[in-house]
Amino acid sequence: MKIPKRKFDVLVIGAGGGGLRGSLQLAQAEASVAVVSKVFPTRSHTVAAQGGMNAALANVLPDNWHWHMYDTVKGSDYLGDQDAIEYMCRAASKIVIEMEHFGVPFSRLENGKIYQRPFGGQSQNFGGDQAARTCAAADRTGHAILHSLYQQNIRAKTHFFDEFFAIDLIKDDEGFILGAVVLEIETGEPMLIEAKTTLLATGGAGQLFRTNTNAHINTGDGLAMALRAGVPLQDMEFFQFHPTGIAGKGMLISEAARGEGGYLVNKDGERFMERYAPHAKDLASRDVVSRSISIEVLEGRGCGPSGDYVHLKLDHLKREVLDKKLPAICESIRTFLGVEPATDLIPVYPTAHYTMGGIPTNRHGQVVVPVSTGEEPIPGLYAVGECACVSVHGANRLGGNSLLDIVVFGRAAGNDIVNFLQENRYHRPMSEESVESALGRLARWDQKGKGEPVDTIRRELQAVMEKYCGVFRNEDILSEGLGKVLEIEQRMSQVRLQDHSRIFNTARIEAMELENLIDIAVATVTSALARKESRGAHSRTDYPDRDDQNWLKHTLYYKDTRRLDYKPVKLKPITVESFPPKERVY
Repeated sequence: MKIPKRKFDVLVIGAGGGGLRGSLQLAQAEASVAVVSKVFPTRSHTVAAQGGMNAALANVLPDNWHWHMYDTVKGSDYLGDQDAIEYMCRAASKIVIEMEHFGVPFSRLENGKIYQRPFGGQSQNFGGDQAARTCAAADRTGHAILHSLYQQNIRAKTHFFDEFFAIDLIKDDEGFILGAVVLEIETGEPMLIEAKTTLLATGGAGQLFRTNTNAHINTGDGLAMALRAGVPLQDMEFFQFHPTGIAGKGMLISEAARGEGGYLVNKDGERFMERYAPHAKDLASRDVVSRSISIEVLEGRGCGPSGDYVHLKLDHLKREVLDKKLPAICESIRTFLGVEPATDLIPVYPTAHYTMGGIPTNRHGQVVVPVSTGEEPIPGLYAVGECACVSVHGANRLGGNSLLDIVVFGRAAGNDIVNFLQENRYHRPMSEESVESALGRLARWDQKGKGEPVDTIRRELQAVMEKYCGVFRNEDILSEGLGKVLEIEQRMSQVRLQDHSRIFNTARIEAMELENLIDIAVATVTSALARKESRGAHSRTDYPDRDDQNWLKHTLYYKDTRRLDYKPVKLKPITVESFPPKERVY
């Protein structure tokens, strides 16, 4: 089948903060850049990030990058790669100032410096007093960053393909990635975008779970494309549940609410986090707070008629403070709950939030696979942001490090791609076989007849993942969950679309998104079943302790053989002494 073709130096798939920071670096270097996004760029999920972006500016309290590094390593439960963590924390202050110069309107202190708020897992002096490290634009920091990066890309003449869905990567016999086949949602017509390099920046896969903080677009498309191209997924068992989603609905109430002085109480009005994290209390790391809330509910101290949530208390803060520092959060609470945060208690419960695992990369954004001598990059393929696993977040991400991650490694990938382009000046011959394979995935949805609908399967998958792969896990629950996910995978062959039109056929997009989600669900549950320890967000009731002797290693899941492999955690930083694993206390 002949389809239209376009040629660029670089194809960026995804227009969130990571993709746009990478594309900006490349456009400024005069590379021809195509950005493919299945939504208008400023609707990418970065826009929903509320709390802020970490950097040791020391504008409010004493701070330095080395303390930030320690907190990130500790927060990761020692599964983060310390070379990448050092790189990110060292770069943070420079990157924040750079973002300010791009036009991000950070909130200000009275002296004119950038405002910084306390966030979970932050400390001064390697585990001492609470730090204030999170640079904020009120509680709309992601919105401010995304809009500024989009405007800078327009200025730099980046070429955007808005409302195009990426179907599959194109790969030749030597393993080079040559671009991707994409689908124009408006017309339903496929197109081949040839590129010397491809940067995946497609975000996470929060739609795996029924209750989540993520946009409907977060279906792990880049993760699944990488899997189908033979790339393993790393550390997929580590999925972060944010402690304070609106109970029963999932919408995020940022950690910023606790950073500004809010705290959690149970049905007895007890500030229970003092029992679980005596030092950090409500600003312990997210995995600790999520487990604490779950235990309160399981042990009968939950709030409400069914006792299935706890309360977030903000009513002791002045209304003018709430409306100035947390305007979007207050608006969400009023809209979705019909309560007034300045006077009422807010029902909250952990909700699926962030994919810590992903496509394995090094700190230059190169996608890497294990070989006998260590690792080697897949030529022409990069990944950044939530779809990538550098790994700076390890087993648990600290709040405020995700916005930092996307801009630090988006920029780093852009710089490395510039060097790659200098050494690879011409497009390689196209692999027609790989193109036909991608088109075959699209043609599968032209099959007609009776069958199960997409939305039924998707709802079942989300319910299974929430029930069998949630905050607490064990062998029996995970084994049963894997069986159910594999059964859903089998049923996909019987799914049929009733709408076979071409123009704005969103049903076909949702069908391919579901294929992606199922691949990622299998990877997630398989990895979780294999890891027989508790570490960070992966909490096994049958293996309650962290096991550094046997499990201080990254998981790698391969789709073609359903096998798991492992690789060591990089415990050696670039220039400083390592932080060896020790008991994690908040």
